[in-house]
Amino acid sequence: MSHRLANRIFKRYSQAFKQQVVHEIESGILTIDQAQKRYGIGSNSTIRNWVKQLGKHHLIAQQVRIETPDEVNQLKPLTADKQQLESALAQAHLKIAALESQICQAEKQFGIDLKKK
Repeated sequence: MSHRLANRIFKRYSQAFKQQVVHEIESGILTIDQAQKRYGIGSNSTIRNWVKQLGKHHLIAQQVRIETPDEVNQLKPLTADKQQLESALAQAHLKIAALESQICQAEKQFGIDLKKK
């Protein structure tokens, strides 16, 4: 057993080297597999660990939505309905604001309180 360990080579990579490899991967210059081959790194899981530890992907929030074709088809009309409802709501708010303005003007002009309390 000790004979196997004696023949095995353990590589230690500098922090600067790790950061360079991670930077090249994150900037799209290389993929993990390409970096492994270019720099002779034994395992791509080693590089994945570097990316996890040193990379900036954790600073970017990502959301992935996976849908079936049926869900996509159901979502389109719902989105259109939502837009129509939001538009109607905005118009209703404008109408309310206009009516409240007219009531205020009438109260000032006639000197009476028109709003119910």
